[in-house]
Amino acid sequence: MTDLLLWLHIGFAIFTLGPITAATMSTPRFIRTGDLNVLRYLHKTTRVYGIAAVGVFLFGLILGREYLGKPYLSISMTLFIVAAVLLVIVDRDQITAIRVLGNENPDDDAKMQTGRIAALAGIITLIWLVILVLMVWGNPS
Repeated sequence: MTDLLLWLHIGFAIFTLGPITAATMSTPRFIRTGDLNVLRYLHKTTRVYGIAAVGVFLFGLILGREYLGKPYLSISMTLFIVAAVLLVIVDRDQITAIRVLGNENPDDDAKMQTGRIAALAGIITLIWLVILVLMVWGNPS
């Protein structure tokens, strides 16, 4: 059973966090070009895979229930929650950028969202990498 949970945890991490990272990191480029169709697709990708990423957290929680007091696991779970909150902000900014770029008003632009999404996507990516390092070197096995 533990092996199955580990495979599910790793599988969810690979197949959800990768697309989220690609979608959020690509969003600023398509805001600058004003491509609404691609932005809508990236927003949908961010939202769907963001919801699916809850599986990474849940399978990790079930898998690590014996080690919840270990610092590496507590830090990883906290960082995951921080990344999830930042992802909600990115999602909101993607919606705002789509609304602003779809508006015909020439005074509106999405430069604010471009910078914030780029910064938050970079931070989220670094958080995923820190969690990966903690999981590899903090593993009690």
